[in-house]
Amino acid sequence: MPGRLVARLVAAALGLPAVRPGPVRTTRDIPVRVRDGVVLRTDHYAPGDRPAPTVLIRTPYGRGGPLRLLGRLLAARGRHAVIQSCRGTGGSGGTFAPLVHERDDGVDTLDWLRRQPWWSGALGMFGVSYQGFAQWALAADAGEELRAMVAVVTASSTRDSTYAGESFALDTVLTWAELLHAQTVPRLARQWELKRGQPRLAAALDHLPLARADRVATGVTIPFFQEWLRHHDPDAAYWRSRVFADRVARVRAPVVMVTGWHDIFLPAQLDDHATLRAAGARPRLVIGPWTHGSPGLFVAALREGLGWLDEHLDGSAADGLRPTRFSRRAPVRLHVGGPGGGWRDLPDWPPAATDTPWHLHPGGELANRPPTPSAPDEFRYDPADPTPSLGGPLLVAKRAGPVDNRPVEARPDVLTYTSAPLTEPVEVIGDVRAEIHVRSDLAYLDVYVRLCDVDRRGRSRNVCDGLVRVAPGRFPDDGSGALRVPVPLWPTAYRFAAGHRLRVQVAGGAHPRWARNPGSGEPLGTAVTLRAGWRQVLHDPAHPSALWLPIVHTAPCGIRNE
Repeated sequence: MPGRLVARLVAAALGLPAVRPGPVRTTRDIPVRVRDGVVLRTDHYAPGDRPAPTVLIRTPYGRGGPLRLLGRLLAARGRHAVIQSCRGTGGSGGTFAPLVHERDDGVDTLDWLRRQPWWSGALGMFGVSYQGFAQWALAADAGEELRAMVAVVTASSTRDSTYAGESFALDTVLTWAELLHAQTVPRLARQWELKRGQPRLAAALDHLPLARADRVATGVTIPFFQEWLRHHDPDAAYWRSRVFADRVARVRAPVVMVTGWHDIFLPAQLDDHATLRAAGARPRLVIGPWTHGSPGLFVAALREGLGWLDEHLDGSAADGLRPTRFSRRAPVRLHVGGPGGGWRDLPDWPPAATDTPWHLHPGGELANRPPTPSAPDEFRYDPADPTPSLGGPLLVAKRAGPVDNRPVEARPDVLTYTSAPLTEPVEVIGDVRAEIHVRSDLAYLDVYVRLCDVDRRGRSRNVCDGLVRVAPGRFPDDGSGALRVPVPLWPTAYRFAAGHRLRVQVAGGAHPRWARNPGSGEPLGTAVTLRAGWRQVLHDPAHPSALWLPIVHTAPCGIRNE
């Protein structure tokens, strides 16, 4: 099917303005030489020879598939689309080292664009996941030439996502390392491994020490995986040149952010949104019911991204492309999960809400009344049989998102606290947090908290969660050995229906989403000694363990006491 016909059909399906007439000329594998002599392979989709705005996409995932479609769509809309493989990937020279070269290579690519006869002086950027990191690496240096950015499930910094709660996002990091390596192996071998359910990756996620997990998964040592195991310290010089959060406030181009409630980078992306807002910018934020790899996310990214570029890149009116409906949309659009939810438009993020505590009580009760004198609850966490993670924000879409949590809630190493049935809907939008008072016979432990929605049939589906790693001196001891551990959960927008119950899980881990805590205090990459231990969760007036919910709509009480 001709590329222009494909572009017309996709534009019609997404409800975008009609593409402009004329052919799209494609030039592949253009050699772009950067300052150290490395050649970066680049494809150019041109709407003709005349100058027009350029949209740059820099990617480590190859230049075919969806990116080829995107290149044609952009060119059919009067843009020069330039899609470049990051060094060490897709035929580009050099060695791929995540985040190391993206600023310099991006700046040199922009210099190359300025020398092209079709350069108009107007730049847009589009990127999903790592492609978005490459955008943030360049954005502050692009100056006024940068007219628009489309940042999809991405952020300016990966450090906090990699070590969320100061643990280690094992599933995300190792799965990504395996995915990048898979691009270098024969296609048939890769398809066979996928068909078998990726047994090597599954074995690697369970392997100790973690310093050998990359070889178990891929057969080779992955340098960045080894480095990320070693450079855990948030103040390590290693990360200073690999995060770009301090550059976000300098970006003046309009930014649209598209993400999902179960995306691995959601908290970090919302931090970028907050930084832009504090700097006086008005980014558009779209959060849907998506995971990192949801098909619906790709459709939304095209719809939002192409409309955003139409609105903000110079030349749209001259090209005959009529103004889009995107300019009339609210700054924030989000999907509220749960029965009776749906899409909402808001003037800003987060909306005004009442931060409401739901306290843990004896007997597994969750209630929005103060705690009473009670004995603590106990469970034993054994890293040799770590509490498993189910669903949630994961890199692989088919395993991510909301799932039935009853299998994990039946384990003896998971405590659950459940509310009475709600008499009216309770709507929660914003940042969710917990404060859990714990006592342990080990100094090294993790505290994991998950919020679930329990329907009338008893199915428990995860809404959001978070984990914090505890080490000596990180949290003060109250003198009795109890620690107050604050646990930030993923932000959410969710409507708990009348008749449903709120449930809070408390556990000692969620493996392999987060690396198990061995309990020994050994370094992340070399730990092999596993120590099981007891945990006490306290919920008396002196230790008011609770989940705090930003409630925006509820009845005066919202619960029926039984």
